[in-house]
Amino acid sequence: MALRRLMSTGLGAALATTALVAAAPVAAQDVSFEGQTIEYVIPFSESGGSARWANFYAPLMSDTLPGEPTVVVRYRPGAGSTEGANWFAEQDTDDGTLVFGTSGSTQFPFLLGDPRVRYDYADWQVVLASGTGGVVYFPPDLAERFDGDVDDLKEEFFLYGSQGATTLDLVPLLAFKMLGLQVDPVFGVEGRGDGRLMFERGEANIDYQTTAAYLANVEPLVEDGIAVPAFTWGALGDDGQIVRDPTFPDMPSFKEVCEATEGCETEGVAWDAWKSFFVSGFAAQKMVYLPGSASQEVVDAYTAAFEEIKNMDNFAEISEETLGIYPQATGDAARAANKEATSITPEAKQYVLDWLEEDYGVTME
Repeated sequence: MALRRLMSTGLGAALATTALVAAAPVAAQDVSFEGQTIEYVIPFSESGGSARWANFYAPLMSDTLPGEPTVVVRYRPGAGSTEGANWFAEQDTDDGTLVFGTSGSTQFPFLLGDPRVRYDYADWQVVLASGTGGVVYFPPDLAERFDGDVDDLKEEFFLYGSQGATTLDLVPLLAFKMLGLQVDPVFGVEGRGDGRLMFERGEANIDYQTTAAYLANVEPLVEDGIAVPAFTWGALGDDGQIVRDPTFPDMPSFKEVCEATEGCETEGVAWDAWKSFFVSGFAAQKMVYLPGSASQEVVDAYTAAFEEIKNMDNFAEISEETLGIYPQATGDAARAANKEATSITPEAKQYVLDWLEEDYGVTME
């Protein structure tokens, strides 16, 4: 696949123009992990997108962290990732030999006040934030009725394979509601890959996949005439507004489709709610953390390592299939992404809680 043009979009200008923290090069000389093993823990199984992301970065971390330690990815799945996050919240490792990777599925329960959550992002030290995107697609017969808005599809009944209303599927489900589509989610699929298989078998007639999964698994369906892409969730521009996804610059964003569709608004509490979860689930979907007990020297060493990785001459080429073309934020930019992805206004939070209970009978009790 030809390398797409790299565009600079992200969580404000900081995400696109991150510079090395001044102390990082010095700290990298003072810290060494020679002969040690770094445990890179993710709260998911080894078959998902987070595992793919972690295993992409692990060998690069081994090459760039001082002392070239062995970096091993460990899996602690359970309770939609809250089990592993709760475990990490109890760790006080201070020597840099433990890092933790989260995803939107970890952020969402935190934002919603899920009672299973016993972790607080403010207690951790972020060293990398990775964004991603997502593409919505239809079967060919329905795609013929999509012309930049979904007004001609509002009488159609859609089936959508979903992992659950409070997972990353919250973003598409709320988007479909805002667009006025009649979408009946089939809850309980184990992953987005299972949702795609439902679409392939004709058991679902609307689906979305994150960028990496779309590039690997849906583009072949598009080439075979089985699926037709409609729009992306978009990306965050330097001014904090939704812009086109840099990996798919020829596709309209959800914001464009919403603006063109009768009854869909891109301002107000519903939009604020959708955007908050979009940022948490996509624009800053995956983040790497050190425990709060880690020293500043260790944090700086990791910052320098991730800076070296993303500044590699061939990074865009080797990362495109796994990461797409999105900012990989470190330093101040990672901290800004972390703040955006783990905060929500009380009004937007209540809107989502009310919608989840009214439409799906889901509560946080």
